[in-house]
Amino acid sequence: MSVSDADMVRAWTHVLTLSKLKPGDTVTLLTSANTHPQTLQTARIAAGMMGAVVNRLDLAPMNAEHAHSRDSLAYLGTTPLTGNRAAIAALKESDIVLDLMTLLFSPEQAEILESGTRILLAVEPPEVLVRLLPSLEDKARVAAAAALMADAREMTVTSAAGTDLRLPLGEFPAIQEYGFVDEPGRWDHWPSGFGLTFPNERKAEGRVVLERGDILLPMKSYVTDRVEMTVEKGYVTSITGGIDADLLNDYMEVFADPEAYAVSHVGWGLQKRARWSTLGLYDREGTIGMDARAFAGNFLFSMGPNNEGGGSRTTACHIDIPMRNCTVRLDGREVVRAGQLLEQEETV
Repeated sequence: MSVSDADMVRAWTHVLTLSKLKPGDTVTLLTSANTHPQTLQTARIAAGMMGAVVNRLDLAPMNAEHAHSRDSLAYLGTTPLTGNRAAIAALKESDIVLDLMTLLFSPEQAEILESGTRILLAVEPPEVLVRLLPSLEDKARVAAAAALMADAREMTVTSAAGTDLRLPLGEFPAIQEYGFVDEPGRWDHWPSGFGLTFPNERKAEGRVVLERGDILLPMKSYVTDRVEMTVEKGYVTSITGGIDADLLNDYMEVFADPEAYAVSHVGWGLQKRARWSTLGLYDREGTIGMDARAFAGNFLFSMGPNNEGGGSRTTACHIDIPMRNCTVRLDGREVVRAGQLLEQEETV
């Protein structure tokens, strides 16, 4: 269903208010060829109505010769900011950058954040943005989960399908994604709603078993048959099964990069308004799959870079796999039980 401009302006005003935008602040809209025109126009109106100085920085797309699809997360190589010092300087002078292009996992993004600029990514369709409008309650739920992760020394994940994964923790921080940017140097993604961290380097061990209905991203497809992955010393060393395993192997092999198989961020979904089923309602170029990443109770297993968490590993390949029906424990304490999110008081 289409969204009115008025609803989108109200949504942007809500998110920018939560992000503590003040009159006189500089907001830069970072755009490219695939930026949604309604998202852009309503962001400009909302920020202007709140008294911000609004600029637009439009950059040409890149990586066409490498990308497997139009999805901005299908290839995480160089960005239009790579070597573009003038553009980087403009963004560092901004109070808030509204990233309507996607800078995720780029060193340029890290440099901009270090200057104190806040960056909010918003590239999902307008109806998804409006439905998954963030709230202070979302922030509190994510903060509570992140606090549990920050204190834990080990995450374990099991499932009736056969997943049995051990993830030592402590080298990397717990990261909160709740949908707005209310602190200097903060990055977030509207929509979102999950906590995550990265396992200690080269320490993850065990087995990941995907069952029907789990989701492969950026393929944006539901798993149709069993996939088994072996994890040894922090890397996925084998991916076996039927056609879904074949598709995943074929996609990853093209990158010719062993770091693509490293275990990346792990965590669980906390957004109660996100739905597992939503991906089935869109064509594959209509969304980047944030419902899938954020729906409450999923275990989000990923492969690829860890530089977003402060690590040194970079790779152009990044795989996210939201899994259902898993039990997630932190130092033995259940936080998700068979795919059902446990409220904080139940985990004590």
